[in-house]
Amino acid sequence: MDTDGPAVAKLVADVAAAVSRRAALVSEDVYEVILRDIPELRDDKPVLALLSSSVQSNIGTCLQIMQHQIELSAVHAPAASLEYARRRAQRGTPLTALLRAYRLGHTCFSDWLLVELARQADDAAMITAATLSMSRTVAGYVDQTSEEIVAAYTREREHWLRNRSAARAARIRDLLSGERVNAAATEATLGYRLRQYHVGLVCWAGDATAAVDNITRLEHAISHVAAEVAASGDPVFLPRDESSAWAWLPLGIRDRFDAAGAAAAGVDGDLHFAFGDAARGSTGFRLTHQQALAAQAVALAAGRAPRVVTFEEVAPVAMMLGSADLLRAWVLVTLGGLATDDEHHARLRDTLLAFLQSGGSYKATAEQLTLHKNTVQYRIRKAEESMGRPAGNRYDVELALRASHWLGSAVLQPARERSPASAGLR
Repeated sequence: MDTDGPAVAKLVADVAAAVSRRAALVSEDVYEVILRDIPELRDDKPVLALLSSSVQSNIGTCLQIMQHQIELSAVHAPAASLEYARRRAQRGTPLTALLRAYRLGHTCFSDWLLVELARQADDAAMITAATLSMSRTVAGYVDQTSEEIVAAYTREREHWLRNRSAARAARIRDLLSGERVNAAATEATLGYRLRQYHVGLVCWAGDATAAVDNITRLEHAISHVAAEVAASGDPVFLPRDESSAWAWLPLGIRDRFDAAGAAAAGVDGDLHFAFGDAARGSTGFRLTHQQALAAQAVALAAGRAPRVVTFEEVAPVAMMLGSADLLRAWVLVTLGGLATDDEHHARLRDTLLAFLQSGGSYKATAEQLTLHKNTVQYRIRKAEESMGRPAGNRYDVELALRASHWLGSAVLQPARERSPASAGLR
């Protein structure tokens, strides 16, 4: 039996005409099957109404193709179907859900056609030929329409994401400028509550890292950190360039977090993190970000950026970075010979810093550094000799030691050749 012959074409047209008289019932059946099997498509009443129109339009168009033998090449996806795809793109509905809706609709609609065909024909050859003809038409229509739906969805998704990113960036700029903002409108645009505690975060990739997929890597890393600190929602993520990004982690009512633990595991080793302190509200959103930038400045000034740095541990140094030249001159004057950039003086500086931070306890310093108490006493004496005076003004000395600890060579003086006699110093 010729599936393109006039007898088969008439039978297919008669089946399509009969099903057209029940098109509303067929559309309702297809609509209910889609909503039953695809939970992602059940929300938002205005969009549900558009889905119903899309189903009706597709079924009506497909029936007309069979009833009037219209060439598929002359047919395009209904306007309601294209608009439904665009709306779903704006809402972030997965494209796979839309394509599955077409597969389910295809199956359900074909069942109606086959049942009607069985009513109108009893010749096996005619039934087979008509079945093949209808299957070819419906499959061809679904395939052609799906391609248009995918194209409409993709274009709208890209356009919407660009616009949303621009709107989010504008809202963040307003927040960071300190201008008065509409909190409700800003929260709606960002999808983020301002009336809670936040942690500002700067994440960046090392210089030697290829930049092809850095933004994706940074976004994944920040999402991982947010999960590790048990954030109360999704972070705000704002790319700055091809290798760095700003973010804010929502803490809800908590004002504490473990930065080192959050970034220690599960993140690429070439990524670096600088955290601000937890701060609350719109003002806190701006403050914690400024702190994160200041912490990053300390990490970058050191020339050997640590994996994780927090504002809490570098705050004094960060605030002294207003003038690198003045800071270096002050460190050299304060520490004297102890500011020499070599391994020996680095040990003395670390020991003296721990000693001052312990309140001047030799015992506590020895326990912290896993040293003998006599070794600590020896190192403190040698450190004071290098400075040329006792560590009497401990606050100035401690700040200078902190600066040298974080900034290293940037604030130290180059080491001279040491004499053989000094090689055995502890």
